[in-house]
Amino acid sequence: MFYENERRGYNWPVVKKVIQPATMIYKAISLKQPWANLVASGKKSIETRKWSTKYRGDLVICSSQKPDIHPAGCAIAIAELYDVKPMEKKDEKKACIKVYPKAHSWFLKNIRRIEPIKVKGSLGIYDLELKIRAAK
Repeated sequence: MFYENERRGYNWPVVKKVIQPATMIYKAISLKQPWANLVASGKKSIETRKWSTKYRGDLVICSSQKPDIHPAGCAIAIAELYDVKPMEKKDEKKACIKVYPKAHSWFLKNIRRIEPIKVKGSLGIYDLELKIRAAK
């Protein structure tokens, strides 16, 4: 192990990478399929909702149980929600859907796929306790 602080006269190690996943409480949102898989793959970087949110930050992307498309009922990715605006025509390609009345575009970046973890979803943005491991 590399101990950068030893050169500075300290005797505790600098952690370069976390090996064991930590249990944390995350904000999460459930998406129906195939939208959840499209977000997890990075092909869909705008999620649309008929409601807005002031929340900004990481969101665990969960696949709803219905329709039963693999991996149904699982947390499958983490994405950073960085902006929400009324949907415009120019958002359609990244949202994988046409503009519809009262639609809001939720802009996502830094999308990271995770190993699927069975979860109980909910409506809206909700708290979810998970032990997450990055996907291989």
